[in-house]
Amino acid sequence: MDSQPVLSVAIVGAGIAGLTAAIALQGKPGIDVHIYERTKELREVGATIALGPNGLRTLERLGINNALDDSIAFRNKSGHPMIFRHAQTNETVSVDNHVGHIEPRHHTARFFRPHLQRALLQHVDPSRLHLGKAFSSIKQTQDGSRIVLSFTDGTAAQADVVLGADGIHSAVRRAFIPETRAHWTGWVIFRSVFPRSVVAHIPDLPDEAVHYWGVDRTLFLSPLAGGGGEDLFAIVASTQRDPEAPGDEAARGEPVWNRKGSLEEVRELYQDWHPTLRAIIQANPHTRVYHNAAADGLDSWVLGAGKVTLAGDAAHAHGGAFAAGGSLAIDDAWAFAQSLLHVFAGEVGDGAKATAAFRQPKDKSDRVAAALRLYERTRKQHTDRVQKTVADKNRATLQRLRAGVVESDQELRRRMRTRQDLAWIHEHDVVSSFTKAVGSSDGELVSRL
Repeated sequence: MDSQPVLSVAIVGAGIAGLTAAIALQGKPGIDVHIYERTKELREVGATIALGPNGLRTLERLGINNALDDSIAFRNKSGHPMIFRHAQTNETVSVDNHVGHIEPRHHTARFFRPHLQRALLQHVDPSRLHLGKAFSSIKQTQDGSRIVLSFTDGTAAQADVVLGADGIHSAVRRAFIPETRAHWTGWVIFRSVFPRSVVAHIPDLPDEAVHYWGVDRTLFLSPLAGGGGEDLFAIVASTQRDPEAPGDEAARGEPVWNRKGSLEEVRELYQDWHPTLRAIIQANPHTRVYHNAAADGLDSWVLGAGKVTLAGDAAHAHGGAFAAGGSLAIDDAWAFAQSLLHVFAGEVGDGAKATAAFRQPKDKSDRVAAALRLYERTRKQHTDRVQKTVADKNRATLQRLRAGVVESDQELRRRMRTRQDLAWIHEHDVVSSFTKAVGSSDGELVSRL
């Protein structure tokens, strides 16, 4: 085989999607993959993140077994993915259950986000990660055969295919679809993670992940694994506002993200909730505030004359609902890598076992475009449905808020018990979707080459 790579892949963004995609591709014969990250160092920032069975299975499929370890992954000992309790009485009103046969190691897990990032980074070849590379512009080479990425430091890189995995405010997405902007959903989220010892003295402290519901706000509490250090505890306090109400112009223009929040504001939100919950909120040492944002679904993920695509929030930011974003990004990354492997090597199988013998195709641009269409067919119908489901839910909540509807306790309990079954999100089988997409795409591929 020639020493020159068959396929060069540039990934913009070193978040969950970008790192996972690089892991799925690095080391494969003939593929040269590089990640370009705008920050100068990958600081350990962030709060809690959940991965469902779908994301955990994909990580295991890629050999990222350290991410499933109990030292960083907290799972409810009851086996319930989530427990729902009443805001005033602290009683369990409802629980989620896994629907399919789910191995215990694939049960929904919560992480301190930096621990998950560190677990992924352990599998990334450092020579493939380029920091301080803030995306500036993108264009094709003069002959149209490759893509040129330019960065704000004056440097540039070329690749056969580009994956924009640069988050909800994706610069790669805006380069091709400038009218796309993230918009505030109305949800204001206060997130905190701190040593569990801070709240260990509080009676009836939850020892599992619990979601408390009130009429117009919720509270998520969960222990977190310590990653080899002291065990942690997470608080996610959420309240719905009207994004069109006067006084919130700043949030509508550019949603707040990861700024220092007001503890007094959080305490006021929950001042009439159960005493145990008020005690936990009172003990909370700090908080960060986020205005959850979403973006409209895209008509297509195949951009840049068939050489550019997107993953994670860059492709389908849904506003953070259902704790689905992390697993969606991981499954995107796997499907992107498998699509390239399949089209360029005919390898349809586990990414961790792919040992394809690559050949330099004369029709490389056509094959790249075919791979990106295969990736889109594997993922977009599913993520479109997620985005629509979240948007419909937010719309209904805003309608109640704007109408001034006062929900009775009986109505709240009924809403908690009749929640939509979300197993189709958290137990989604990306391998099955890929296999079906391959069946519908191979005929098209052959006809176009």
